[in-house]
Amino acid sequence: MSNDDQYGGAGYGEVGGTGQTRTRLPDTPADPYGPTRRTSRAPRSLVTVVGVVVLLIAAIAFANQAPDTPDAKPSDDTPSATSTSPTGTDPVTGKTAGIPKGFAHDEQGAQSAAANYAVALGSDGMFKKATRHALVDGIYAPDVASRMKAPQDAAYSPAFLAQLGLDANGNAPQGSTFVTRTVPIGTRVESFTPAAAKVSVWYTGLIGMSGAKSTDPVKTLWKTWTFELSWIGEDWKVVDDTQQDGPAPVPGDVPVSTSDDMSKAIKEFGGFTYAR
Repeated sequence: MSNDDQYGGAGYGEVGGTGQTRTRLPDTPADPYGPTRRTSRAPRSLVTVVGVVVLLIAAIAFANQAPDTPDAKPSDDTPSATSTSPTGTDPVTGKTAGIPKGFAHDEQGAQSAAANYAVALGSDGMFKKATRHALVDGIYAPDVASRMKAPQDAAYSPAFLAQLGLDANGNAPQGSTFVTRTVPIGTRVESFTPAAAKVSVWYTGLIGMSGAKSTDPVKTLWKTWTFELSWIGEDWKVVDDTQQDGPAPVPGDVPVSTSDDMSKAIKEFGGFTYAR
């Protein structure tokens, strides 16, 4: 992240240790009512030496690890061991109207483009006509953008906006904060050529109205957003996109925040530019 869902389920492995434990079994004296047998304690110096040896072995093992290089892709197209690790490469060279631009002309660039486009298209700017048109022009191929503006304007009608608690211009009532964010969890390349790519973005999202009088509290959602991209004008542009639900994890047990806390968080915590 220079930056799930993905927005799916995850198992919790052993972190920061080997997972081994030492179990001491109770003594079984012949006479249960007799005196307890006292076990001898190892000298402190011996414990210290053993601890140093364990740390030394761990350090040697760590130093001898091979660098994190990509594995050869298996024939069955299953992900390699490092296929989901971050590359550390900057995702873009700049921004136009708040939209990242200048993605690399490779698979990494296509994934970064898809993740950042999902963030932009999931923002509150889509609910205001002028900013929506700017986002569409900056993200979609020119011919696609020109075709989709009118249908989108009809979809974001005053009646639809009113259902979300917004006025006809996409503004929230005074004292309330409209929340809509897309937070990518990860990306997956479905297909790639230098001219075209298909990338899926697994993300979690927030949407709803935060405020004392809100009847539509902020909720989370989990979806996968698939983008078909073309290399046009020295950058990746969207030519088609679809969404589907999930994968979704089991909800946690974190207490629900107050509307004030949610409104403050949305205003105080900025977003990221996402990189593969």
